[in-house]
Amino acid sequence: MTLLSLTAMQTKIGQYAVLHDVGFDVPEGGVFVLLGRNGAGKTTTLRSIMGLWSPSPGSVHFDGQDITRMHTADIARMGIAYVPENMGIFGTLTVDENLVLATARGRIDPARLKRIHALFPALERFRDKQAWSLSGGQKQMLSVARAIIEPRRLILIDEPTKGLAPAIVDAMAEAFREIAQDATILLVEQNFNFARTLGRDMAVIDDGRVVHRGSMADFAADAALQDRLLGLAM
Repeated sequence: MTLLSLTAMQTKIGQYAVLHDVGFDVPEGGVFVLLGRNGAGKTTTLRSIMGLWSPSPGSVHFDGQDITRMHTADIARMGIAYVPENMGIFGTLTVDENLVLATARGRIDPARLKRIHALFPALERFRDKQAWSLSGGQKQMLSVARAIIEPRRLILIDEPTKGLAPAIVDAMAEAFREIAQDATILLVEQNFNFARTLGRDMAVIDDGRVVHRGSMADFAADAALQDRLLGLAM
């Protein structure tokens, strides 16, 4: 089943066209990875899905419903969460306050909080600490935790491993595998070794266009294709 479908999506920022006829389908369940070089249009794609920028022309459908012109808040209420590259946390609020703020009614379900603490034990240890005092890896954990503090069907995650230590990256991969058991993840990532361990399906975007779609297993097995599309020497 297709959960998210992008069709001929074009997005302009000011007078500049960033996306050109971007289209791909994200099946429900598991991790779909969007790869590409710096400046290829990956973040713009996520922001366009969330309604932060409006594609015109083109369309975005979620679970069969056209959400192209919907407001960001309404898109979020449909069960879509967004973890931006800058993490989007509130530094002067505590860990718990950040989580409460991400809920619809200002109350945390104890069962979901228990699950989050199991995924990210540091957030339980530092729940009364202001977010600015956390390490980079802990801030990223908090950002992801905010996205899953309530049930979501689709989670958009932008560059979660950027600047993180290898041990934290490994812990993040384990958490994503667990999260993907009951939600779909659309992951933008430049760390190919991280992405290949998680992704089932994938697409490559370059210069605002989708230049490849397929299974991650097939792409990971083709070093020449990786080098041509991503500039990697695997």
